[in-house]
Amino acid sequence: MEQLAIAIDFLLTHKLLLTVLIIILISMIKRLVISRIRGDVAFLTEVQRKWMSRTKNGTFILIIVILFMLWQTEISKFALSVTAIAIAFVVASKEIILCFTGSIQRASSRSFVIGDWIEVGKICGEVIEHNLMATVIQEIDLHHGQYHFTGKTATLPNSMFFSYAVKNLNFMKRYVYHDFNITVVEFVNLYPLFAELHEKIEAHCEEFSEVAKRYNSVIEKHAGVDLPGAEPHIHITSGINGEQFVHIMIFCPTEQAIHLEQLIREDFMIAYHEAFGKDERVC
Repeated sequence: MEQLAIAIDFLLTHKLLLTVLIIILISMIKRLVISRIRGDVAFLTEVQRKWMSRTKNGTFILIIVILFMLWQTEISKFALSVTAIAIAFVVASKEIILCFTGSIQRASSRSFVIGDWIEVGKICGEVIEHNLMATVIQEIDLHHGQYHFTGKTATLPNSMFFSYAVKNLNFMKRYVYHDFNITVVEFVNLYPLFAELHEKIEAHCEEFSEVAKRYNSVIEKHAGVDLPGAEPHIHITSGINGEQFVHIMIFCPTEQAIHLEQLIREDFMIAYHEAFGKDERVC
């Protein structure tokens, strides 16, 4: 007991050494816990990512609290003696403060959680980690009409939440309103083609149509708004040079959206070719 008391007194006397030991010990415990959570799986689940993020955030907060309690006396003396320096430090660390407050704003508004698809500015992706300073997402190529991961990881400082609107796209993980355009250069009457095209689109979507209607209804109830519906939509607009744009929108499983678009484009081109021959041009 005497040796333990001597060791404790020594560490309390040499606070810098004690600080290093505390950080090393907590870091080792954090690495052990994270390795246990991760296991031997090749791909992490949303539950694993959530617990890994909680572990990292919890250990970081624990270190800050312990070090503050350990150095409280020194911090108080330092704050009283260098008030001017503290003010300058606050001004210089404006971005860090914004990141902290951005984290608080995200937590209080519950705008997203790990596993959600979000859009911040021009960046879209799935949230894989968030902490007091930044949010990490796996980028998704939504701006080019795609729904696959690009393989890029983006780290967003939480201060961005004050500059850009955060759009939660989580419902798009399963089903999506996928819209695309077909350009017809020549000005011809395309409306007679739509009845057959509509039937072919419904045939492509028949296998999931009932599930799509139920999911669409769930989204409407959750959002409290009247959405376009699960049925396909087709309409035409004209360009300044006389070209026509055929706008098609379908509500379909996200992973099938691009494949269905190609099938519908093929159906339209076949119908157009049969109706107007080879002279007209379709883009």
